[in-house]
Amino acid sequence: QVQLVESGGGLVQAGGSLRLSCAASGISFSIHKMGWYRQAPGKQRELVAVIRSYGLTVYSDSVKGRFTISRDSAKKMVYLQMNSLKPEDTAVYYCNAKRDGGLGYTDYWGQGTQVTVSS
Repeated sequence: QVQLVESGGGLVQAGGSLRLSCAASGISFSIHKMGWYRQAPGKQRELVAVIRSYGLTVYSDSVKGRFTISRDSAKKMVYLQMNSLKPEDTAVYYCNAKRDGGLGYTDYWGQGTQVTVSS
């Protein structure tokens, strides 16, 4: 059974930092690309950052230069370091796993963790 468990969300003032963590189990972690998505109230879920199985990272323009995604294959963990947070970063953040290198693979999702940035 695949499980993705996020942690690290919370309330922070604008300009502050948070580090999100996602613990993965039930998957061959090393062959999955891992991502962070977010969904604000009334908006669609959007990509924040992805790290491929071989380490390549991709960021949305809105977080580039402020957020850093990383992975630890030995621990089956993926992280999102968020710096210089803005009120518009407020959302529920979801961890995602998907097998890398092909089409038609299943998306796995965590339950989400709330990030609230106050102005």
